[in-house]
Amino acid sequence: MAASELYTKYARVWIPDDEEVWRSAELTKDYRQGDGVLQLQLEDGKDLEFKLDPKTNNLPHLRNPDILVGENDLTALSYLHEPAVLHNLKVRFIDSKLIYTYCGIVLVAINPYETLPIYGADIINAYSGQNMGDMDPHIFAVAEEAYKQMARDERNQSIIVSGESGAGKTVSAKYAMRYFATVSGSASEANVEEKVLASNPIMESIGNAKTTRNDNSSRFGKYIEIGFDKKYHIIGANMRTYLLEKSRVVFQADEERNYHIFYQLCASAHLPEFKALKLGKANDFHYTKQGRNPVIDGVDDAKEMSTTRNAFILLGINESYQMGLFQILASILHLGNVDVKDRDSDSSIIPPNNGHLSVFCELMGVTYQDMSHWLCHKKLKTATETYIKPIPKLQAINARDALAKHIYAKLFNWIVDHVNKALHSTVKQHSFIGVLDIYGFETFEINSFEQFCINYANEKLQQQFNMHVFKLEQEEYMKEQIPWTLIDFYDNQPCINLIEAKMGILDLLDEECKMPKGSDDSWAQKLYNTHLKTCALFEKPRMSNKAFIIQHFADKVEYQCDGFLEKNKDTVNEEQINVLKASKFDLLVELFHDEEKATSPTGAAPGPGGRTRLSVKPDKGKSSQASKEHKKTVGLQFRNSLQLLMETLNATTPHYVRCIKPNDYKHAFTFDPKRAVQQLRACGVLETIRISAAGFPSRWTYQEFFSRYRVLMKQKDVLTDKKMTCKNVLEKLVQDPDKYQFGKTKIFFRAGQVAYLEKLRADKLRAACIRIQKTIRCWLARKKYLRMKHAATTIQRFVRGYQARCLAKFLRRTRAAIIIQKYQRMYIQKTCYKRKQAAALAMQCILRAYMARQLYKALLREHKAVIIQKMVRGWLARQWFKRSLKAIVYLQCCIRRMRAKRELKKLKIEARSVEHFKKLNIGMENKIMQLQRRIDDQNKENRSMSERLNTLETSHAVESERMRAEVTRLRGAEEDAKNNANKVTSLLEELERLRKDLQNTQKEKKAIEDWAQTYQDEMEKMISELKEQNQLLKTEKNNLNQLIQEQSQQWTDKMQRALKEETQQLENDLNEERSRYQNLLTEHLRLEEKYDDLKEEITLAVNVPKPGHRRTDSTHSSNESECTYNSEFAESEEGSRVGEDVSKSILDMSLFLKLQKRVSELEQEKQSLQNELDRREEQFQRARARDDEEHKKARGAELEYESLKRQELESENKKLKHDLNQMRQSLRGGAEAGSGAPGSPAYTVLLDQLNASNEELEVRKEEVLILRSQLVSQKEAMQHKTTMTEPLPYIEDVQKLTDAKEISQAYMGLKDTNRLLESQLQAQRRSHDNEVEVLRGELHSLKEENNRQQQLLAQNLQLPPEARIEASLQHEITRLTNENLDLMEQLEKQDKTVRKLKKQLKVFAKKINDLEGGQMDVSPGQTADEPVHPVNIPRREKDFQGMLEYKKEDELKLVKNIILELKPRGVAVNLIPGLPAYILFMCLRHADYINDDQKVRSLLTSVINSIKKILKKRGDDFETVSFWLANTCRFLHCLKQYSGDEQFMKHNSPKQNEHCLSNFDLAEYRQVLSDLAIQIYQQLIKCMENILQPMIVSGMLEHETIQGVSGVKPTGLRKRTSSIADEGTYTLDSIIRQLNTFHSIMCHHGTDPELIKQVVKQQFYIIGAVTLNNLLLRKDMCSWSKGMQIRYNVSQLEEWLRDKNLMTCGAKETLEPLIQAAQLLQVKKKTDEDAEAICSMCNALSTAQIVKVLNLYTPVNAFEERVSVLFIRTIQTRLRDRKESPQLLMDTKLIYPVTFPFNPSSLALETIQIPSSLNLAFLTRV
Repeated sequence: MAASELYTKYARVWIPDDEEVWRSAELTKDYRQGDGVLQLQLEDGKDLEFKLDPKTNNLPHLRNPDILVGENDLTALSYLHEPAVLHNLKVRFIDSKLIYTYCGIVLVAINPYETLPIYGADIINAYSGQNMGDMDPHIFAVAEEAYKQMARDERNQSIIVSGESGAGKTVSAKYAMRYFATVSGSASEANVEEKVLASNPIMESIGNAKTTRNDNSSRFGKYIEIGFDKKYHIIGANMRTYLLEKSRVVFQADEERNYHIFYQLCASAHLPEFKALKLGKANDFHYTKQGRNPVIDGVDDAKEMSTTRNAFILLGINESYQMGLFQILASILHLGNVDVKDRDSDSSIIPPNNGHLSVFCELMGVTYQDMSHWLCHKKLKTATETYIKPIPKLQAINARDALAKHIYAKLFNWIVDHVNKALHSTVKQHSFIGVLDIYGFETFEINSFEQFCINYANEKLQQQFNMHVFKLEQEEYMKEQIPWTLIDFYDNQPCINLIEAKMGILDLLDEECKMPKGSDDSWAQKLYNTHLKTCALFEKPRMSNKAFIIQHFADKVEYQCDGFLEKNKDTVNEEQINVLKASKFDLLVELFHDEEKATSPTGAAPGPGGRTRLSVKPDKGKSSQASKEHKKTVGLQFRNSLQLLMETLNATTPHYVRCIKPNDYKHAFTFDPKRAVQQLRACGVLETIRISAAGFPSRWTYQEFFSRYRVLMKQKDVLTDKKMTCKNVLEKLVQDPDKYQFGKTKIFFRAGQVAYLEKLRADKLRAACIRIQKTIRCWLARKKYLRMKHAATTIQRFVRGYQARCLAKFLRRTRAAIIIQKYQRMYIQKTCYKRKQAAALAMQCILRAYMARQLYKALLREHKAVIIQKMVRGWLARQWFKRSLKAIVYLQCCIRRMRAKRELKKLKIEARSVEHFKKLNIGMENKIMQLQRRIDDQNKENRSMSERLNTLETSHAVESERMRAEVTRLRGAEEDAKNNANKVTSLLEELERLRKDLQNTQKEKKAIEDWAQTYQDEMEKMISELKEQNQLLKTEKNNLNQLIQEQSQQWTDKMQRALKEETQQLENDLNEERSRYQNLLTEHLRLEEKYDDLKEEITLAVNVPKPGHRRTDSTHSSNESECTYNSEFAESEEGSRVGEDVSKSILDMSLFLKLQKRVSELEQEKQSLQNELDRREEQFQRARARDDEEHKKARGAELEYESLKRQELESENKKLKHDLNQMRQSLRGGAEAGSGAPGSPAYTVLLDQLNASNEELEVRKEEVLILRSQLVSQKEAMQHKTTMTEPLPYIEDVQKLTDAKEISQAYMGLKDTNRLLESQLQAQRRSHDNEVEVLRGELHSLKEENNRQQQLLAQNLQLPPEARIEASLQHEITRLTNENLDLMEQLEKQDKTVRKLKKQLKVFAKKINDLEGGQMDVSPGQTADEPVHPVNIPRREKDFQGMLEYKKEDELKLVKNIILELKPRGVAVNLIPGLPAYILFMCLRHADYINDDQKVRSLLTSVINSIKKILKKRGDDFETVSFWLANTCRFLHCLKQYSGDEQFMKHNSPKQNEHCLSNFDLAEYRQVLSDLAIQIYQQLIKCMENILQPMIVSGMLEHETIQGVSGVKPTGLRKRTSSIADEGTYTLDSIIRQLNTFHSIMCHHGTDPELIKQVVKQQFYIIGAVTLNNLLLRKDMCSWSKGMQIRYNVSQLEEWLRDKNLMTCGAKETLEPLIQAAQLLQVKKKTDEDAEAICSMCNALSTAQIVKVLNLYTPVNAFEERVSVLFIRTIQTRLRDRKESPQLLMDTKLIYPVTFPFNPSSLALETIQIPSSLNLAFLTRV
């Protein structure tokens, strides 16, 4: 491909930059061949002319397409070069916050300097069992790959973790070890994985220190081998260390610290156990204060000390040894404070009574004089003499420091040895995984011997790495049959030869160390003379004669020669060592006692400097030289140990982890390109890239290529053979055949070809998009034009209509205006006329009214005057008349008085005569009549006067209402005037006064009216104001009411919300409590299983059964579980494996000791339980004594009842005898008459009755005998009881037997009974003999079968594994065939039996019909005189009570047939749902009915244990677990439904209420069954999860349900699972089919609908959680198209829920996090509004999950855009206040708490029929 095709306008390139190393730029002009300058534009908009090198004319590196940026694997990049690698790592680290990236076989880990939530147990579980390419890069993925390869290839593995200080090597190695410990577990109960992890804090405390680059820098290299057994469980570990930095013990640079253990000791100096060490603060000691910063931020040294001590204890280093270690460490600190002073220029002295030296000697157990002497002197040996020479102060201080370093190194080695001993296992190691945590390439301003050794080790490791990468590339090419061309790669063997070859640097250094006067300067001159001219990799600095430069694979390093010889010799004053060896301190003596022969656990000797060596193969040549091992130089020892390490690594499959330090300031997620590039060059990542780029780095399968680049093919190019299709298309697209190669399964591309194909694909898609846009825009423009045209015509139509309407409106308005004017003018004239007319009329009215009023007033005055005159004249006349009348009357009175007096005298005289009286009476009558007439006249006058007064009153009432009262007074005055006629004047005055009063009253009335008007106006005004105020108050009231209502509504809503939240909280608490309880049940079940397993192992270890032994089923065995276990043990095919495990367990003494310990604990527990049982038995005995007293009282009544029953039976017996005699007599009479000849109907009937009577008689005899024997036994028992004084009823009954006849009858009965018993005994003996013969035959057949099985087993063991499997299968087929034949024979026998019984039934039915006909024939022939003989009429069969009766010895058979041997796929298929539960409950009902508590308890216990046993045996079978879950729930519901509790009896029928339990309350057993149901449910969920787990990721994520939506992106070396559905790939349909299977099985088994809903909810939670977790851990799945696929898949699951009517079960809600994650992938992610929408939409996702999805979002096509960092920070800011768990992944092990709602059954128990296939013939329906 020509450069002009790639370097075109808008192409992006990388150009070098001093600050950023590489900068991105864009071509603004096409490049043409021969151009010396490229026109570029930088990302900040600046234009730049980039000049090409005229010599090489190399063009700048091209930049990868955006869709390839941020890839998980760097080898997936199309352009493989340094800037692409650097940019990809930067994008992943800064933008996506991803610290791990693959680079081929290397995992690049960048230290984030921040704690990330990606190492929890949930992450470990997510990576466990996954392919390395299927998950995002992670240290766990590398560890899982190593673990799987170890198990698959049976080859040891190594994980090589390298990087410079502060890059995170130790943490990465620690997490890898944690992964192995978590995933594999230990093979025993010793918790080896915890010990392996516990070694980390110990090694960190004694081997790690703070440096300027790292707060926890490992100052030594270590290689940890984690051992595994054949089952790949951790059994132990071993550690090798390399090159401990001993100089740090005595010297630290600024801002650095000594080893952590010293500061931990100082921080814990206040503890009582450390008082004797006499420690203080770290600043008090010279060895810990040189760095001037003894504190690490965020680290509590005292707490770390506690962690270290706990780790020591876990590894078996007890407190005494720990205190010894701390004592030695404290002595080192005190030794550093020993002050040495000058005595003279050549000698030095330590002042006497030096405090620190005294403490040192006290702690070390040595004498003060010897130590102070040899610290300032040394011994020189010659051939003849020995001299003691003083040394100067500087040499003394160096000797003191050398001694401190040597002691610490010995202590370090001792701790490493003991850690290895603690991690060592007695079990044979099958394989191991090694974790190498070693220093990376180092270069400083001053580089010395340590950096030289470190870089030498890295050269060796880099060589091994290069060879491994080269080997993998070669294997891949050969596997795909690609022509192999030699790839040129950097070989650092010359550099290694320079260091380790003969006459190399190390060889010359050792030679110089042997020279008596050897020095660093002379060694440097030897180096210059030897290598300066012969080796191009060796250089001499220009300005120094004491340094040299080596060209390493990573960079040039200048080493200073000063100190090389001293550090290589590593000398210590031997006399000081001798002083220490003479110590009284045992641990110190132990450190130095084995100095000359100390070896590592495998025999390799540890070198000085804290290095132990472990060889993969035993080194036979080293044993003879062990005594001289301590004389080897450090360089030689390091070279040997490094050689052993390389042999180990070469014997394993290596996995590489390269740790990168992103910056030197420990800032979180800050990327320094310069530092990163240096480390990438140094660790070999770029070399890997270069090797890959030299060949065919991009590799695609044919299916992936076809799926990705289908858009570049035409329809005619697509063939049925995809391989040929790809070949044809590639030949057209890429002209140069060297740019690609076709392998067997893959297409190999050169670097840059994928980018070119992506460019073609993007151009094709862009052209297609442009064409689509063109068509769409045309369609949109035409639609817009048509809309505009239609709108224009519509507007015109409306405008014209509007104008026409306006004209019509104008005409109407003009006409209306004229009419209005006409009427207006008419109105004005009319109004004017009416106004004038009204004025005239008003004036006329006023005038006429005035004149009328004047006339009226005149007339009124005249009328009033006339009235007054009339009244006055009348009054005067009446007054004159009254006076005249009064005078006349007075005169008359006087005259009459006089006459009366005269008459009186006469009357007195005449009074004496009758006639006088009569006359008197006549006169009196006349007088009475006269008086009556006078009274009438007076009344008339009075009436006339009243009328006149009424007239006057009416006239006064017109003027005023008050005149009425005055008129009344006038009437009174008028009456007075009758008596006082002379008061007229006063009346006139009174009249005048009344007029005045009237006038005043009128004035007052007017005033009152005016005041009333004013008051009315004021009141109306006030009322209006009040109305306004009232209106305001009403408004305010309404507002207040509305406010109150709103507040009430708010409070109501608030209370409802609070109530709802509280209810929700209570529900959550209840669910948590249920979940906690169910988890406790699960843990209890696990402990029970563990206990059973231990018990079985103990039993097997103590008494191993012989292989092939069988036990027959025994109904007399009391230990059911033992019987069943042994029989199953003999019958199962796992017997051989169990035997092997037993033999192994016997050999494993450590396990046996632990088991013995466990047995002792169990024995103690058993003893405590036995004591508890004894206590309970004592209580039971006391209670039983009380019950016996009550029983004695009730026994009398029972005996009386039995006596009565006996008498009744005897009377019935007599009756039967009488009937028998009568029957015999009738037979004799009939025989004599000849009517009852044999064969006649009457004879047959009588004979049948005779037989029935005889049978009944025999039965009654037996009952009588049994009762009599009971009475006799009771009599004997009662004779011992002296307390009973009253005679018992049965004694009298027995005494009645003294009658001779009764005695003879009893004797005859006894004889008959003896005969009957003898016959029964003979029958039982015969049946017993038959059974014994049958059992012997079965035993013989079993023995033969056993021998045959042993022979087959022996033959199988001799065969290879494949043939063994085939032979076992053939044997199993043969066995099943024989069983089928036996079953067929049994079936035929049963069919014959059934046919025979049917024939007998027909015969019996015919006989019955004949008998009925015979009876009808006989009855008419009987005469009235004949005696009627009793006929034995069969009793009618009782109704069934829904109970099943069984014998106690049949309980094991019942449990075996209905639980242990009942298979859901076999006999149980045709059963009604829950039939086993119904049968068990019916048996339980009978036990309750007969009040047998022992039987009830035994049955329930056997049922529960048997269900547990069958679940333990077949717990991985979903059908079995579902079957027993349904039956357990049904059994539980039956116990509730028939318990008698009212709450459970609401839905029962009257018949069902009669079937309730009557004697026992089984509430406790209901709880036990509920717990058992919970355990079965959890087992069902686990079984279901195991089936669904492999399908979920493939079906929900990887498979393309909607084909063609998501394109396959290019992948790197680690291929992912293909999204194209192959033959064995799971799809969404597979998941739905499996869900249908689960649902149909549960429905078929009759599982409760509510329980099915809970199971479905749990299923959907598992699907959603696993899918979401994988989505969060897979960057390639986080794209727009994958979100669309997920939403479609979820919709299919919802459709399944709708089809099954399960939408209300809560399953859809469990998928809400997955749905929101899919929506998050599809929504727009740019603006703040988008961020707000995302925050409100994703309420089911945590902040960590949202941010993770946004960080992982990856465009699949060039048209998609990445999520900006600013947008992600906006999301984080908005979600900052959320209170949620920081856990990233969902808990896939979560099981919702299950409930079992009561579900009564409408099935009547008495209607249940037991199929014969269950073999339950021993059950009797009651």
